[in-house]
Amino acid sequence: MKRKVYLETTVISYLTARPARTIIGAAHQQMTQDWWDYSRSNYDLLISELVVRECSAGDPDAAQKRLDVLAGIPLLDIDPQIRSIATGLVAQSCVPPNVFEDALHIAIAAAHSVDFILTWNFKHIANPILQQRIARYLESCDLVIPFICSPHELLGEDDGSID
Repeated sequence: MKRKVYLETTVISYLTARPARTIIGAAHQQMTQDWWDYSRSNYDLLISELVVRECSAGDPDAAQKRLDVLAGIPLLDIDPQIRSIATGLVAQSCVPPNVFEDALHIAIAAAHSVDFILTWNFKHIANPILQQRIARYLESCDLVIPFICSPHELLGEDDGSID
């Protein structure tokens, strides 16, 4: 059985963006492309309506590129329980209130027992300090925090399967 990866919007953005002007941006784009080309088939990819909505925003041509990449990837439901978990993540200062959507990404993945959240958002999602708080809160909800990482961290020899 393959492990499940929730694709947060930043991954799709880096995958489809025009070439970056900075070295770090270009590196993120290259690592994302490498993961997409060589490792994604090792995992069951998942997204949510939130990812679709975020990818639909902005320049129409860029949005269409992002949406084309999402075609065929299964959607995870966002129900009232997930919204409640996200609200709790904000209320417990796990995620700042001005980025509720980031809390919602985490809640969606946790509630659906996803193995990994793939993201380039190091400020509010893949932040080790916040992850401690997130893990404690999710544990109080009888949920396990998915492993939160960048595409670079999932590149490699692992076939993604669960032993």
